[in-house]
Amino acid sequence: MVRIVCVLIGYLCGLFQTSYILGKMSHIDIRDYGSGNAGTTNALRTLGKKAGALTLLGDLLKPMAAYLIAWLLFHNQYPEMSKLLCMYACAGAVLGHVFPVYLGFHGGKGIATIAGLGIIFGYWPIILSGVILFVAVTAITRYVSLGSICLMVMFLIETFVFGQLGWLPIKPPYLYEWYGIAAVVAGIAIWKHKANIIRLWNHTENKLSFSGSGQEKKN
Repeated sequence: MVRIVCVLIGYLCGLFQTSYILGKMSHIDIRDYGSGNAGTTNALRTLGKKAGALTLLGDLLKPMAAYLIAWLLFHNQYPEMSKLLCMYACAGAVLGHVFPVYLGFHGGKGIATIAGLGIIFGYWPIILSGVILFVAVTAITRYVSLGSICLMVMFLIETFVFGQLGWLPIKPPYLYEWYGIAAVVAGIAIWKHKANIIRLWNHTENKLSFSGSGQEKKN
Protein backbone atom coordinates (compact mmCIF):
# COMPACT_ATOMS: atom_id res chain seq x y z
CA MET A 1 0.00 0.00 0.00
CA VAL A 2 2.78 2.45 0.87
CA ARG A 3 4.25 1.95 -2.60
CA ILE A 4 0.93 2.94 -4.18
CA VAL A 5 0.74 6.00 -1.95
CA CYS A 6 4.19 7.07 -3.11
CA VAL A 7 3.24 6.61 -6.76
CA LEU A 8 0.13 8.75 -6.19
CA ILE A 9 2.21 11.44 -4.48
CA GLY A 10 4.56 11.50 -7.44
CA TYR A 11 1.68 11.49 -9.91
CA LEU A 12 0.24 14.63 -8.35
CA CYS A 13 3.65 16.32 -8.62
CA GLY A 14 3.90 15.27 -12.26
CA LEU A 15 0.61 16.95 -13.10
CA PHE A 16 2.30 20.37 -13.15
CA GLN A 17 2.55 20.65 -16.94
CA THR A 18 5.08 23.43 -17.44
CA SER A 19 4.86 23.73 -21.22
CA TYR A 20 1.06 23.60 -21.18
CA ILE A 21 0.93 26.41 -18.61
CA LEU A 22 3.43 28.51 -20.57
CA GLY A 23 1.42 27.90 -23.71
CA LYS A 24 -1.77 29.07 -22.02
CA MET A 25 0.08 32.21 -20.92
CA SER A 26 0.70 32.79 -24.64
CA HIS A 27 -2.98 32.03 -25.35
CA ILE A 28 -2.37 28.69 -27.09
CA ASP A 29 -2.67 25.02 -26.28
CA ILE A 30 0.83 23.79 -27.07
CA ARG A 31 -0.58 20.36 -27.88
CA ASP A 32 -2.21 21.90 -30.96
CA TYR A 33 1.16 23.01 -32.35
CA GLY A 34 4.35 21.45 -33.60
CA SER A 35 4.63 17.83 -32.52
CA GLY A 36 1.57 18.10 -30.28
CA ASN A 37 3.69 17.09 -27.30
CA ALA A 38 3.59 18.95 -23.98
CA GLY A 39 7.33 18.73 -23.40
CA THR A 40 10.59 20.62 -23.59
CA THR A 41 11.39 20.16 -27.28
CA ASN A 42 7.98 21.29 -28.48
CA ALA A 43 8.07 24.25 -26.09
CA LEU A 44 11.45 25.21 -27.54
CA ARG A 45 10.23 24.91 -31.11
CA THR A 46 6.86 26.55 -30.57
CA LEU A 47 7.41 29.13 -27.83
CA GLY A 48 11.14 29.85 -28.03
CA LYS A 49 14.31 29.33 -26.01
CA LYS A 50 13.10 30.90 -22.76
CA ALA A 51 9.98 28.73 -22.67
CA GLY A 52 12.07 25.69 -23.57
CA ALA A 53 14.48 26.37 -20.69
CA LEU A 54 11.63 26.96 -18.21
CA THR A 55 9.91 23.77 -19.33
CA LEU A 56 13.12 21.79 -18.90
CA LEU A 57 13.60 23.21 -15.40
CA GLY A 58 10.01 22.52 -14.41
CA ASP A 59 10.14 18.96 -15.70
CA LEU A 60 13.41 18.31 -13.87
CA LEU A 61 11.94 19.58 -10.59
CA LYS A 62 8.85 17.35 -10.61
CA PRO A 63 10.58 14.15 -9.42
CA MET A 64 12.63 16.19 -6.97
CA ALA A 65 9.43 17.45 -5.33
CA ALA A 66 8.04 13.91 -5.29
CA TYR A 67 11.24 12.57 -3.72
CA LEU A 68 11.24 15.22 -1.00
CA ILE A 69 7.62 14.61 -0.02
CA ALA A 70 8.04 10.82 0.07
CA TRP A 71 11.26 11.12 2.05
CA LEU A 72 9.74 13.43 4.65
CA LEU A 73 6.70 11.19 5.06
CA PHE A 74 8.28 7.74 5.14
CA HIS A 75 12.04 7.75 5.80
CA ASN A 76 11.62 7.29 9.56
CA GLN A 77 8.84 4.73 9.27
CA TYR A 78 10.53 2.65 6.55
CA PRO A 79 14.28 3.33 6.86
CA GLU A 80 15.35 0.14 5.05
CA MET A 81 13.28 0.86 1.98
CA SER A 82 13.10 4.65 2.04
CA LYS A 83 15.10 5.04 -1.18
CA LEU A 84 12.89 2.54 -2.95
CA LEU A 85 9.78 4.43 -1.86
CA CYS A 86 11.29 7.65 -3.13
CA MET A 87 11.97 5.87 -6.43
CA TYR A 88 8.30 4.92 -6.62
CA ALA A 89 7.38 8.57 -6.02
CA CYS A 90 9.71 9.70 -8.79
CA ALA A 91 8.24 7.10 -11.12
CA GLY A 92 4.82 8.48 -10.24
CA ALA A 93 6.03 11.93 -11.29
CA VAL A 94 6.98 10.48 -14.67
CA LEU A 95 3.49 8.96 -15.00
CA GLY A 96 1.86 12.27 -14.06
CA HIS A 97 3.97 14.10 -16.61
CA VAL A 98 3.30 11.63 -19.42
CA PHE A 99 -0.34 10.81 -18.59
CA PRO A 100 -1.94 13.87 -16.91
CA VAL A 101 -5.59 13.09 -16.17
CA TYR A 102 -6.82 16.66 -16.66
CA LEU A 103 -5.27 16.81 -20.15
CA GLY A 104 -6.84 13.59 -21.35
CA PHE A 105 -3.67 11.64 -20.44
CA HIS A 106 -1.77 13.50 -23.17
CA GLY A 107 1.33 15.09 -21.68
CA GLY A 108 5.06 14.99 -22.39
CA LYS A 109 7.34 12.07 -23.16
CA GLY A 110 9.16 11.94 -19.83
CA ILE A 111 12.79 12.40 -20.86
CA ALA A 112 13.55 15.46 -18.72
CA THR A 113 11.55 14.07 -15.81
CA ILE A 114 13.51 10.81 -15.90
CA ALA A 115 16.73 12.86 -16.08
CA GLY A 116 15.59 14.62 -12.91
CA LEU A 117 15.08 11.22 -11.31
CA GLY A 118 18.63 10.27 -12.25
CA ILE A 119 20.06 13.46 -10.75
CA ILE A 120 18.27 12.83 -7.45
CA PHE A 121 19.61 9.33 -7.01
CA GLY A 122 23.20 10.19 -7.86
CA TYR A 123 23.27 8.61 -11.31
CA TRP A 124 26.08 10.96 -12.20
CA PRO A 125 28.03 8.49 -14.37
CA ILE A 126 24.76 7.73 -16.18
CA ILE A 127 23.76 11.39 -16.38
CA LEU A 128 27.15 12.56 -17.64
CA SER A 129 27.59 9.78 -20.19
CA GLY A 130 23.94 10.07 -21.17
CA VAL A 131 24.17 13.82 -21.68
CA ILE A 132 27.30 13.38 -23.78
CA LEU A 133 25.53 10.74 -25.88
CA PHE A 134 22.38 12.84 -26.19
CA VAL A 135 24.28 15.98 -27.20
CA ALA A 136 26.49 14.08 -29.65
CA VAL A 137 23.60 12.25 -31.35
CA THR A 138 21.42 15.37 -31.46
CA ALA A 139 24.26 17.60 -32.70
CA ILE A 140 25.24 15.17 -35.45
CA THR A 141 21.73 14.25 -36.61
CA ARG A 142 19.71 17.22 -35.29
CA TYR A 143 17.10 14.67 -34.23
CA VAL A 144 16.17 15.30 -30.59
CA SER A 145 14.01 12.18 -30.63
CA LEU A 146 16.92 9.95 -31.60
CA GLY A 147 19.12 11.49 -28.91
CA SER A 148 16.33 10.98 -26.36
CA ILE A 149 15.83 7.33 -27.29
CA CYS A 150 19.58 6.68 -27.04
CA LEU A 151 19.60 8.39 -23.64
CA MET A 152 16.82 6.12 -22.35
CA VAL A 153 18.54 2.98 -23.64
CA MET A 154 21.76 4.01 -21.92
CA PHE A 155 19.87 4.86 -18.72
CA LEU A 156 18.34 1.40 -18.63
CA ILE A 157 21.52 -0.51 -19.47
CA GLU A 158 23.66 1.40 -17.00
CA THR A 159 21.03 1.03 -14.27
CA PHE A 160 21.42 -2.74 -14.49
CA VAL A 161 25.21 -2.59 -14.76
CA PHE A 162 25.68 -0.12 -11.89
CA GLY A 163 23.18 -2.00 -9.77
CA GLN A 164 25.16 -5.21 -10.16
CA LEU A 165 28.34 -3.34 -9.30
CA GLY A 166 26.76 -1.96 -6.13
CA TRP A 167 26.87 1.66 -7.28
CA LEU A 168 23.16 2.42 -6.83
CA PRO A 169 21.69 3.71 -3.54
CA ILE A 170 19.72 0.49 -3.08
CA LYS A 171 20.66 -3.03 -2.03
CA PRO A 172 19.01 -6.45 -2.09
CA PRO A 173 16.24 -7.44 -1.53
CA TYR A 174 14.96 -4.29 -3.26
CA LEU A 175 17.47 -4.07 -6.10
CA TYR A 176 15.45 -6.04 -8.65
CA GLU A 177 12.34 -4.05 -7.78
CA TRP A 178 14.40 -0.96 -8.57
CA TYR A 179 15.34 -2.48 -11.93
CA GLY A 180 11.68 -3.03 -12.67
CA ILE A 181 10.77 0.59 -11.96
CA ALA A 182 13.64 1.83 -14.14
CA ALA A 183 12.54 -0.49 -16.96
CA VAL A 184 8.95 0.75 -16.76
CA VAL A 185 9.78 4.48 -16.88
CA ALA A 186 12.38 4.06 -19.63
CA GLY A 187 10.02 1.80 -21.56
CA ILE A 188 7.22 4.38 -21.34
CA ALA A 189 9.53 7.13 -22.59
CA ILE A 190 10.65 5.02 -25.56
CA TRP A 191 7.06 3.93 -26.29
CA LYS A 192 5.99 7.59 -26.33
CA HIS A 193 8.50 8.06 -29.16
CA LYS A 194 6.86 5.41 -31.36
CA ALA A 195 5.66 8.01 -33.90
CA ASN A 196 9.15 9.54 -33.95
CA ILE A 197 10.67 6.12 -34.56
CA ILE A 198 8.38 5.63 -37.56
CA ARG A 199 9.30 9.06 -38.93
CA LEU A 200 13.00 8.39 -38.36
CA TRP A 201 12.66 5.15 -40.30
CA ASN A 202 10.88 7.00 -43.11
CA HIS A 203 13.32 9.95 -43.01
CA THR A 204 10.47 12.38 -42.32
CA GLU A 205 11.33 13.32 -38.73
CA ASN A 206 11.56 17.05 -37.92
CA LYS A 207 15.04 18.31 -37.14
CA LEU A 208 15.89 20.60 -34.25
CA SER A 209 15.38 24.30 -34.84
CA PHE A 210 16.18 27.14 -32.46
CA SER A 211 14.18 29.74 -34.34
CA GLY A 212 11.37 29.81 -31.78
CA SER A 213 9.20 31.36 -34.50
CA GLY A 214 6.35 28.92 -33.89
CA GLN A 215 5.37 25.78 -35.71
CA GLU A 216 2.38 25.31 -37.93
CA LYS A 217 -0.78 24.29 -36.14
CA LYS A 218 -1.49 20.58 -36.19
CA ASN A 219 -4.16 19.32 -38.53
